[in-house]
Amino acid sequence: MYGPAAAPMDIKQLDYFVHVADLGSFTKAASLLSIAQSALSHQVRQLEVELQQTLLYRDGRGVTPTDAGRRLLAHARGILMQVRRARDELTGSRDAAVGHVVLGWPPSIARALAVPLFKSLRKSFPSGTFGMVEGLSASVLQWLVEGRVDIGVVYNPTPLPSIDIAPLQEVEMFLVSPRLAGKRWPRSVPLRELPRYPLILPSRPNAIRTRIEAQLAYLGLKPQIAFEIDGVRSILDLIREGYGHTVLPLNSLRGEDLGRDFVRSPVVGPTLTIQLSVVTSAQRPATPLTKAALSLVHKTAMRVLFAEKP
Repeated sequence: MYGPAAAPMDIKQLDYFVHVADLGSFTKAASLLSIAQSALSHQVRQLEVELQQTLLYRDGRGVTPTDAGRRLLAHARGILMQVRRARDELTGSRDAAVGHVVLGWPPSIARALAVPLFKSLRKSFPSGTFGMVEGLSASVLQWLVEGRVDIGVVYNPTPLPSIDIAPLQEVEMFLVSPRLAGKRWPRSVPLRELPRYPLILPSRPNAIRTRIEAQLAYLGLKPQIAFEIDGVRSILDLIREGYGHTVLPLNSLRGEDLGRDFVRSPVVGPTLTIQLSVVTSAQRPATPLTKAALSLVHKTAMRVLFAEKP
């Protein structure tokens, strides 16, 4: 059992713990932080003593967080980001173009938006720094609440008091089928006939999956799920080989040779759409850089994702 805490936990200890947990190694973390490994180990041990919890499993191959460590990791990342934002906001009162902004979005959006947006951000705010994380829309919303993300671009966000939602556009979704010799797919597919097609879809709580299920549920129907695959590229690889169909917005198909490999059919009666939105925190004050970057996210997303001419 741990004894009384030797000293209250501080920001430095949390920062050290996050580095060790993320890198899975005291040696790597000490090298990155430019401190002695013994000093780093002592600081993390002091944090465990303070919290009276074992935070890391230690073995000859490295370290992994315990259950308590994983819970602390989520809080620690949010705390460290709040500290960073406070510094950015104070610095931003002198210069609006400094600080750090983290953006989050699904991989399908990242493929289309990441490069043009980061080019625009770098050109417009050369003194700012920017990060990007990819995940399901539900994960991006959670990271936004926890403080790990400043701006998100997500599908069909669930309204929450802690989140501000700015809709970009309702995006039409299509049944995507393999282009097979001698096989002709319909030009459009009525929504009520969608269960006839074996679908390859991501697992819940993927926003596209839940949207499809919700719309079919209004008709008393369920989709026919052939495979659950959490990755657009793998889904398309299986469809290309003839293992089924999927339903996606066209943004998810960027970079693919639609004419050669796939047939797309709009889902109609009613048209199947999903809302794409930009989300920010309703609880944390935005830094000047975050506000400026948010405006650029809107403009670039509309131009790139919805084929507006520059």
